[in-house]
Amino acid sequence: MTQRKGEKTTISIQEHMAIDVCPGPIQPIKQISDYFPRYPRGLPPTVPPALIRASSLRSSSASHNSGDDPACSHTDDDPGRAFGGAAATGKKEEEPDIEGYDSDDSTTLGTLDFSLLYDQENNALHCTINKAKGLKPMDHNGLSDPYVKLHLLPGASKANKLRTKTLRNTLNPVWSETLTYYGITDEDMVRKTLRISVCDEDKFRHNEFIGETRIPLKKLKPNQTKNFYNCLEKQLPIDKTDDKSLEERGRIMISLKYSSQKSGLVVGIVRCAHLAAMDANGFSDPYVKTYLKPDENKKSKHKTAVKKKTLNPEFNEEFFYEIKYADLSKKTLEVTVWDYDIGKSNDFIGGVSLGISANGERLKHWFDCLKNKDKKIERWHTLTNELPGTTFND
Repeated sequence: MTQRKGEKTTISIQEHMAIDVCPGPIQPIKQISDYFPRYPRGLPPTVPPALIRASSLRSSSASHNSGDDPACSHTDDDPGRAFGGAAATGKKEEEPDIEGYDSDDSTTLGTLDFSLLYDQENNALHCTINKAKGLKPMDHNGLSDPYVKLHLLPGASKANKLRTKTLRNTLNPVWSETLTYYGITDEDMVRKTLRISVCDEDKFRHNEFIGETRIPLKKLKPNQTKNFYNCLEKQLPIDKTDDKSLEERGRIMISLKYSSQKSGLVVGIVRCAHLAAMDANGFSDPYVKTYLKPDENKKSKHKTAVKKKTLNPEFNEEFFYEIKYADLSKKTLEVTVWDYDIGKSNDFIGGVSLGISANGERLKHWFDCLKNKDKKIERWHTLTNELPGTTFND
C-alpha cells in the first residue's frame, strides 16, 4: 500500500490491539504449585529439565576425562542418581495423573475394622464390628451418626438384617459389638455372601448410605477367627431373582427321630431365629404347625404354643406321629411358621418341607433320620415365603 507524503497513517482497532496488547503468543501464568510439585506416594519424583541438562554436561565431561572408563561415568553428586536414575538417560518420564489419586472413592468413604467366626458345631456366624476410620461426613456439622447393618446374600430381607447401635457425631466410631447369625449351615457357607453396610442415621429423614463391603463366606475356615480391615465401597447392585419363593423369612431348628420302641416318628420344634417381622411394632407372635402328608384323615396337624413379641422364639416341643418305618419314604413333613393376630386372620411367615421330594439339607436330614433309627438328629433349615401344597390360611 502506497502512502502519500504528509498523509497520516491509519491503523485499525484490530491492528492496534494486536500491537499494543498482544505482542506474541499468550503464555500460561505459572502457579505456586509449579514451584512445589506434589508426587504420589511410592513413586520417584521427576527431575527438573535444568538439572537434566547439567547432569548431561557433567556426565559427558567426566566421560571424556576418564577415557571411557565405565567406573567413572557416575559421580556421587550426580543428580540423576539422587532422583532415582531418571536423569541418566536424559529423558523426561511421563508424569502421573495426580488428580486421580485424590479422587479415589475407596479413601473418601472410610475403612472398616471387623472380624468373622463360623462356629460350625453350633451353626452360628459371629460378626464382631470393631471400629471405622475416616468415614465420609454426611451431616451439616461435618460429622456423621454411623451404624452398621448386616445382610446375607442372596435372599436379603428384613428377616436376616442385623445392626449395631448408632454412635453420634463421629467419623471414627468404635462399636466393639458382636452380632450373631444362628442357623448357618455348611451349605450357607459355600453359597452365601455377607454384606456389611455403614449408614448415617437421620432423625427427620431417611438414613443415608455411606459405604459397604462384601465377604464371601467360603473364605472363612470353620472355628477360626479371621480379621478384616477393608476400604468401604459405593453401593453395589443386588441380584434380585424372579423366583420369590427364594426370599428368606427366617430359620428353624427341627429334630427328627424314628422310635422303634413306639413305632413312630418324633418331630421336635426346637427354636426359630431371625423371623420376619409381621406386626407394626417390628416383632411377631410366632407359633409353628406341622403336617405329615399325604394326610388322608386330616389328623396329622400339630401346633406349638404362641410366643409373644419375639423374632427368635424357643419352643422345645415334640410331636409324635404313629407310622410304620417302611411308610416314611412315602411321606413329606411340612412345617409352617405363623404370626398370631387377634381379631383377624393369622399371617404366614414361612415354611419348609422335609421328605423324599426335597433337596439339599432338607433331603439329607430326612435320609439321616431313616438311616439312624432311635437317634435324634437336629438341623437348621431356611424358611421361605412359599411352600408347595400348603394353603396360607390358618
